[in-house]
Amino acid sequence: MFYIRNIFLLLLIATTLQLSAQGRYTLSGYLKDKKSGETLIGATVFIKETKQGVVTNPYGFYSITLPKGEYTVAITFVGYNKVEKQVKLTANTILSEELENENVQMEQVVITSTRKDENISRTQMGMAKLDPRKLNTLPVLMGESDIMKSIQLMPGVQTASEGSSGFSVRGGSSDQNLILLDEAPVYNASHLMGFFSVFNSDAIKDATLYKGDIPATNGGRLSSLLDIRMKDGNRKEYHANGGIGLISSRLTVEGPIKKDKGSFIVSARRTYADMFLKLSSDSMMRKNRLYFYDVNAKANYDINPNNRIFVSAYFGRDLTGFGDDFSFSWGNATVTTRWNHTFTSKLFSNLTLIYSNYQYKLGNSNAKPSFKWRSNLEDVGLKYDFSLYQGAKNTIKFGLSSTLHYIQPGKFKVDGKRSDFETSDSRAIENAIYLLNEQKVGQRLTLNYGLRLSSFHNMGGTTYTIDRKTFEVTDTVSHKTNNIYHSSYGLEPRFSANYRLNETASIKAAYSRTHQYLQLASNSAAGSPLDVWFPSSDYVEPQVSDQVGLGYFRNFDDNTYEVSVEGFYKWMDHQIDFKDNADLLMNNQLEKELRFGKAQSYGVELFARKNSGKLTGWISYTLSKATRKFPDINNGRKYNANYDHPNNLNVTLTYKLTQRAELTSSWVYYSGTPITYPTMRFSHGNMNLPIYGEKNASRLPDYHRLDLSLTLKNKRKPGRRWESEWNFAVYNVYNRGNAYSVYFETDEKDQSKIKTYKMVMFPIIPSITYNFKF
Repeated sequence: MFYIRNIFLLLLIATTLQLSAQGRYTLSGYLKDKKSGETLIGATVFIKETKQGVVTNPYGFYSITLPKGEYTVAITFVGYNKVEKQVKLTANTILSEELENENVQMEQVVITSTRKDENISRTQMGMAKLDPRKLNTLPVLMGESDIMKSIQLMPGVQTASEGSSGFSVRGGSSDQNLILLDEAPVYNASHLMGFFSVFNSDAIKDATLYKGDIPATNGGRLSSLLDIRMKDGNRKEYHANGGIGLISSRLTVEGPIKKDKGSFIVSARRTYADMFLKLSSDSMMRKNRLYFYDVNAKANYDINPNNRIFVSAYFGRDLTGFGDDFSFSWGNATVTTRWNHTFTSKLFSNLTLIYSNYQYKLGNSNAKPSFKWRSNLEDVGLKYDFSLYQGAKNTIKFGLSSTLHYIQPGKFKVDGKRSDFETSDSRAIENAIYLLNEQKVGQRLTLNYGLRLSSFHNMGGTTYTIDRKTFEVTDTVSHKTNNIYHSSYGLEPRFSANYRLNETASIKAAYSRTHQYLQLASNSAAGSPLDVWFPSSDYVEPQVSDQVGLGYFRNFDDNTYEVSVEGFYKWMDHQIDFKDNADLLMNNQLEKELRFGKAQSYGVELFARKNSGKLTGWISYTLSKATRKFPDINNGRKYNANYDHPNNLNVTLTYKLTQRAELTSSWVYYSGTPITYPTMRFSHGNMNLPIYGEKNASRLPDYHRLDLSLTLKNKRKPGRRWESEWNFAVYNVYNRGNAYSVYFETDEKDQSKIKTYKMVMFPIIPSITYNFKF
């Protein structure tokens, strides 16, 4: 690793000497919030004389190389006052600035740009940035603001099921989304069986969703990358904020470690549904438990101007208990340690150590016989990323990563003794190296091209040889713990281009290939905590996805209005599904349940947004199709994917009633979820048994609902630090009885008939939340 770094350092020195000889120098620095000292991700530095610009990286750092001369530097970031500086560039110069919040309240909702025309100037397609600061104004289930539910309002994103925080992107399954929290993977992002996500918006600084055009810096999933960054903490002064809701409360504390040298933040959240259970007149009900909690913590410190360290952690857990006998818990833990180092004004590096763990446990400890079941997925990884700012027209990024996966599908004990149902543990190493370049060609064309090489190596455990025709085990092989017995490799090109038609419009095109080496065994589209992750192997080939996209982007009225049209086509090989009635839990021969095939999805995404004025918001519409074809499923015929919703419409609007009151509405509509209905029946004794037709050939009724919220802020007084607001929300305003699922039963009065029943999960639900800050 250090050998590679030294080679690039020699190249950099040679390049720097050459540029200096040519009279070219580098302007670099960090951009921060003046009030809190938080670095600003994606702030724009624009050189007026050359009409060239750059944006800050995830750590607030920027660099641009220009010929010797005098320049006007304009620094902008949405919601902050513009800063202009006159710079005489006769040597490499550091220009770090602190930007001040605008006096007027930001009027954007949820989605925000880092510059007014970023949607037409950036090369990435299918990218959405979300502002966690505005989530509290959105109407959400039970008043719990949730960044995952906001993602589901984006074009090309489908919800897994009503109320679920799981999502599908452009025809991909939920396990094909890579979710990172400060660069650590989160394998189960759900609380309370999926109704809430693990991400506390009070602790989140930035969230970016890539819907297919994933940068070469990341890989390992086919459909999307959700990159979430935690706040660093206030470097200037101590603050606290939080909220009290109907089912949960939260509190965040932040402040400087040493003024302008470092900071910390700690954010905690807990539900208290279990407290209401204690009020029940039923003694058994009072013994039940149902709650979740999570804690986010982060600290950072500037060792010197060229070296910064960050340590961030997350821990969350759900617990469900029925009386004194049965309990079920699951949760995530992540730890990220990062070292930012600036070698020169042109070379920025980030060394990251990552730990991630997901586990669940269930048991019946007080009964006879007692049992305990435990599953565990653990990652230990290292990443080393470099950014080389080669001039105003080239930014080169390169790096490598290595992750050790330890997978324990299940350990099962009965009365404290090991059971034969236990599944074999396995280990695997996932490696990658990448190189990419963002290059400006002339005044109109910008290219972003790169290559990622990934590898996956299986180590240890027990494997089974499966007959691919009968799906029966023909042999069993045990491998030593550290013995690599199988390797897979993937070459992943990434390319995107932006052609600027004029100041207000651009055309973009993109192509990307990705490989996925870990997959989820689940019979539910929404997923559950009991789902099991398993690796690619000599029997299970890595999943592969190719995606192409083309889009047109246009702004109107000085960037007040944005519109875009994006089309995509994605084809996926080595896809995984399961045979009918597959046994996925406590199955030590899971491979027998697997079936392999192909999938494809295509569609058009329309998006329109209004950024300023009393009325703001957006409308998104997606027309798409997602299908799968497996030789051993549905008689080899193509069938609709579980997450195929051909029509998906979202309308989210915010109206500013006064300076202290905002009304927000969100209307959601999508085509019914595919389902397999019985087409015939046959009699067996006194029962009528259904015979099911083609897989996913029918659909549930179309889904739609309206949510409303009203936010009332307290009156601001000079010198008063306490700020607060009330949020009143109603979920499913017109009480639409959307079908969560359907089931069939024989009519008790007429045995010759089968009745269909639909299950409705969420009727109209009001909520109240009190948010505060001091």
